Amino acid sequence: MSPLKKTYILKLYVAGNTPNSIRALQTLNNILEKEFQGVYALKVIDVLKNPQLAEEDKILATPTLTKILPLPVRKIIGDLSDRERVLIGLDLLYEELQEEEDVSDAD
Repeated sequence: MSPLKKTYILKLYVAGNTPNSIRALQTLNNILEKEFQGVYALKVIDVLKNPQLAEEDKILATPTLTKILPLPVRKIIGDLSDRERVLIGLDLLYEELQEEEDVSDAD
């Protein structure tokens, strides 16, 4: 019996089509398609077009990835090229490590 998967609600704040913004979006899409397989909603917000949204969410730098759900809210700033850091920031890698420990404890 597999446990119910969490749904991840994410916002990626970018500033136009800069190389860092494009890289962050590509990297995030790769991670989401491989690791989250349909259990996520991603909203990309261009702060140049919607500065009020960045201001409301207190975004000071781009690109910034914000995990809204599941709680706690987390922010990751940068081009997201450090896959492990992104997975830890989204609480996914920690859960995988816990599951691996649980399996090895059962051996």
